[in-house]
Amino acid sequence: KDDKKEEKKEDKKEEKTEEKKEEKKDDKKEEKKEDKKEDKKDEKTEEKKEEKKDDKKEEKKEDKKEEKSEEKKEDKKDKKTEEKKEENKDDKKEEKKEDKEEEKTEEKKEVKKDEKKEEKKEEKKEEKKDDCLLYTSPSPRDRQKSRMPSSA
Repeated sequence: KDDKKEEKKEDKKEEKTEEKKEEKKDDKKEEKKEDKKEDKKDEKTEEKKEEKKDDKKEEKKEDKKEEKSEEKKEDKKDKKTEEKKEENKDDKKEEKKEDKEEEKTEEKKEVKKDEKKEEKKEEKKEEKKDDCLLYTSPSPRDRQKSRMPSSA
């Protein structure tokens, strides 16, 4: 009987140890499962982080593109304004040239007018010299003078 009891005890002990082993195995399996779940979660969060980074990079690229396009637009505007300024300068130069030319032609006209006036004045003077035949009666002295040479 004692042997049987001892055997039973031993059997029970063995069963308990086996049960404990199984429990440990189960626990380990559970732990592994949990670890896997955590790993998956970590992977997902990492993926999300990566996606966010990628998105940020894309946004930065787009922002840079927009900035570049704005700069190009500004450059074009600046060029246009510069061209307009140049055109205006050229136009002003042309206007000045034209004004100078007009002044010169006006001066020439004035000079011609003055010359014509001078010519007319001279012609009038000459005409006056030629035309001026004022009759004057001889004075008594003129008679005496004219008689003297003939008597002498």
